[in-house]
Amino acid sequence: MTFELVPNNKPTYLTLKDHSVSKEEFQLLYNKALDMLETYPEPKGEKLSEYYKSEDYISHTDTKRNLLEFAYHKVRAISLKRKLKLINSFQSETKQLLDIGCGTGDFLQTALNDNWNITGIEPNESARQIANSKTNNAVYETEELSKLKPNSFDVITLWHVLEHLPDLEMHTALFKSLLKPNGTLVIAVPNYKSYDAQYYKNFWAAYDVPRHLWHFSKTSILELFKKKSMTLENILPMKFDAYYVCLLSEKYKSGYMNAVKAFWIAWQSNRKAKRSKEYSSHIYMLKNANL
Repeated sequence: MTFELVPNNKPTYLTLKDHSVSKEEFQLLYNKALDMLETYPEPKGEKLSEYYKSEDYISHTDTKRNLLEFAYHKVRAISLKRKLKLINSFQSETKQLLDIGCGTGDFLQTALNDNWNITGIEPNESARQIANSKTNNAVYETEELSKLKPNSFDVITLWHVLEHLPDLEMHTALFKSLLKPNGTLVIAVPNYKSYDAQYYKNFWAAYDVPRHLWHFSKTSILELFKKKSMTLENILPMKFDAYYVCLLSEKYKSGYMNAVKAFWIAWQSNRKAKRSKEYSSHIYMLKNANL
């Protein structure tokens, strides 16, 4: 692959556009130290929030208007059961759960119904209102995250959220401080080294620039949290993600949702990942140091 340098001297991995909102072009820069891609230029503050203003941003709505939204909600229904099973596998007496970027609150509602003590953070006002209607008002604005009591959560989850957060150093340090000793941080993120990412290249929907600021590999997650004295305990595949991502990628590439082609590429991605261990998305389980 040919690299060209930008002003900060990080090589350009890909040039691609925001397919869903602004149609503006962005670059993905390669951070060699973390084996991670960074969206450039990185939008800041109010500018970043403008890129979320779309009726098509699915995690902020409960609607099922088309094939893509229907597929998203079908997959979500299955994944909720698996997420609950996962957090129930952790040893936890008090069952204190914090879900960051909780969207419309379905995972929190599922955990609440299973006797977890829940807290959620969601920046989008309309999604937060929906979430609070399901969780007895347990969901708060982003500004409340830094006000939460340190060492108070057994489990913190970020389901496809870390890639959206500016200032990774600050946020990773905050997550560690909020966890109890021996608590578990669960992070789900796309994997730019998957087959479907390599196949679709600049049309790969999981890049989702500029809303996704960072694009992780296994090395990225390991190195980011090793600096926080957190141990990577396990990595799980998210096989259904490939089908949803490929559906949307086909739409970006060809102009329509070619479900047959998308499902074929997704199936191939999962098949190849059995050997490479590079799935479309991964769930990372990180254990806090037992001080």
